[in-house]
Amino acid sequence: MGRLDGKVAIITGGAGGIGIAAGQLFVREGARVLLVDLSEKPLQQAVQHIGSEAVSYAVADVTQPEQTQQYVRAAVERYGGIDIFLNNAGIEGVVQPITDYPLEIFDQVMAVNVRGVWLGLKYVMPEMQKRGGGSIIITSSVAGIRGAAGVSAYITSKHAVIGMMRTAALEGAPTGIRVNTVNPAPIETRMMRSLEEGFAPGSAEQAKQRIAASVPLQRYGSPEEVAHVMLFLASDESRYCTGGVYMVDGGSSAR
Repeated sequence: MGRLDGKVAIITGGAGGIGIAAGQLFVREGARVLLVDLSEKPLQQAVQHIGSEAVSYAVADVTQPEQTQQYVRAAVERYGGIDIFLNNAGIEGVVQPITDYPLEIFDQVMAVNVRGVWLGLKYVMPEMQKRGGGSIIITSSVAGIRGAAGVSAYITSKHAVIGMMRTAALEGAPTGIRVNTVNPAPIETRMMRSLEEGFAPGSAEQAKQRIAASVPLQRYGSPEEVAHVMLFLASDESRYCTGGVYMVDGGSSAR
């Protein structure tokens, strides 16, 4: 018997490293899963990688209300409702000091990482109410509790979604909707390859070594390690957990 038997999950950012790992794990534990991302080809590849009839995809820009409503409607029409929402889509922006940070990129990061999360909550929560509750997991970051030079937009956005989560947890509690954040430290994903190059142009590998050395466990995490914490929060095992910030950071936040 799977830990998510009979449950329906939406995963935004579903074609990324953490999204795919969570999708694969959720399907293995009995859920039917809708992956959502901006481009069709990576979504097709993600579905193929997971290799199950229990997973499908929807192409959507999470910053757009109409497209958000469309992916919510797709989950309801295909699977009958929504029990789990992994509000995971996010982008990193660029590495530049605030004084040089491009305004249009700041706005883009905030649109995806904050507006996109808020829109997901706005349109998923009413569907969860119809099911008698559910679990929403928002992907924040260790960047949501700490500062870092050069990534002002990303830091700001990941702090913002923790505040958003706390409000949503209070608003959702009367109808059985639980809301938490998962906060990874550096994880072996495309996003970290981009940030490594941004922190040390032409010397990304050296940047990776420095970042890994700053983590008490002395390594990056894997998408699967993050997905297992998400699975706990998605399952009924965490039925008394809401409004929480769950670190998956190798000890980074203990410093």
